[in-house]
Amino acid sequence: MRERAARRQARHMTQRGSTLPSPVVGDYRIDRAQSKIEFTTRHMFGLGKVRGSFELRDGYIYVADRIEESAARATIAADSIDTGNSVRDATVRRQYLDAANHPDIGFASTRVENTDKGWVLHGQLTVCGQTRPVDLPITTVDNGLRVTAICVVDRYAFGITKMKGMTGRRLMFTLDIVANLST
Repeated sequence: MRERAARRQARHMTQRGSTLPSPVVGDYRIDRAQSKIEFTTRHMFGLGKVRGSFELRDGYIYVADRIEESAARATIAADSIDTGNSVRDATVRRQYLDAANHPDIGFASTRVENTDKGWVLHGQLTVCGQTRPVDLPITTVDNGLRVTAICVVDRYAFGITKMKGMTGRRLMFTLDIVANLST
């Protein structure tokens, strides 16, 4: 049910129109300090809501003349998870993400597509050594290059199946990425 709600929200946000503002063509470095990677999930058999965030290690965006030929890449520090509960965060780092052996969560775009519901950044997400496709419906692009996108990630798809029932299977991510044109 929550996954449907997330899809509905993404659909609503991307239906505003399929035209994005045209940022300046070129290479952009993602501003780690201004960018946010936040998520929500459920725990305790779906009764409790958990909010958290991750820190971006680095990333770039290339804006092409034809938006469809643009590209993005980002690396997230797996050990940067912060849910406001240090015991839970330590458990996630160790038991779920195995951050000691897999310090990075990586994203690399494969294509950008203008669909009937708006722009979508398709890519590959790598977590715990497992790479799976992920689609990021782009909700806004403004102020130079500020991109907002949302997506739902199924942790089971990445082999993270510990504590079924006690921990939510799906995480809804909201990405607010700010990038500056490289000089």
